[in-house]
Amino acid sequence: MEIIEWILHLDGQILLWIQELRTDWLTAFFTTVTHLGDGGILWILAGVVLLIPKKTRKAGIAVLAALVLSALVVNLLLKPIVARIRPYEVVEGLRLLLDPAHDHSFPSGHSSSSMAAATAMFKALPHRMRLLRWGVMVVGVLICISRLYIGIHYPTDVLIGAALGVLFGVIGAKIAIKLPRI
Repeated sequence: MEIIEWILHLDGQILLWIQELRTDWLTAFFTTVTHLGDGGILWILAGVVLLIPKKTRKAGIAVLAALVLSALVVNLLLKPIVARIRPYEVVEGLRLLLDPAHDHSFPSGHSSSSMAAATAMFKALPHRMRLLRWGVMVVGVLICISRLYIGIHYPTDVLIGAALGVLFGVIGAKIAIKLPRI
């Protein structure tokens, strides 16, 4: 078995294993959490709100810059090029918990945008806002996990999406921090 075939097989097996862990309360929790990432609205609103107070303005810029990078690279470039089929369409026995998606699977846009925004906030918010900084990271990670739980993404989709998101978040924060005082 080639390495790519092995990874694809493992991806499907992990999703089937996660499916065995489903309970009513976890399903309610993760279907709610996954919707927090829909369209990046939560993160866009967070970025806009952070623009208002002067002390968090650079963090708002960092979040919005990171989200733009994520949308351009993941949604407009990588998804159409890779064109990976969603797991619920090919993994026998996998049950999707939400309506089917209408775009490709790789990489996960929810994971990329969530980790981009969370990382940008973590890096650009003042250190005294420790609770908020860690809170957004937890929300970002939970959104990533939710994509696996509901069966809409392979683990590799989420891992690569999250890794790209962290990169975009770091870049967004560096851009914002280097801006003159605003």
